[in-house]
Amino acid sequence: MPRAAPEALRGTIYVLTIVAAVAVLIATLILPVLQIEGTSMEPTLVNGDIVLLTKATAFGRGDICGFAWNNKILIKRVIGIPGDWIEIDTDGTVYLNGERLDEPYAEQIAFGECDLEFPFQVPQEQYFVLGDMRESSIDSRNTLVGCVEADQIIGRIFFRIWPLKKIQFF
Repeated sequence: MPRAAPEALRGTIYVLTIVAAVAVLIATLILPVLQIEGTSMEPTLVNGDIVLLTKATAFGRGDICGFAWNNKILIKRVIGIPGDWIEIDTDGTVYLNGERLDEPYAEQIAFGECDLEFPFQVPQEQYFVLGDMRESSIDSRNTLVGCVEADQIIGRIFFRIWPLKKIQFF
């Protein structure tokens, strides 16, 4: 009888190891998990929120995506897709292909740190991204970040898992 306990323990350890390995693979390859740091996406996403990304190859206007930049992962909203024309007035109003962009997610618009000349055309295989908190966001308006190349994008945010009272799909 004493031998059954070590075998059961060994079996449990094997199962837990396999489950942990599968969870790590899913979290890195299929559904990366990120914690929001900073205020550039407020009020949509706030500091401390935890979100799931889904891997994607194409992104549409309005999608919130995570992308690699300068050894960090930044979270921004896709405003322009390849070929789009972007203009931003000095008051922060965004125009997409000549039409004013309706942005209910941006509580406060601002010109922010912008060193682009407008009108600006989004290059092929790249996306023009902006933070929802325009005053404090460093994004495609600044050549420091610029447009995001498609292969820099890790995925699209599709679900907030924390805090529990704010769980939602995007």
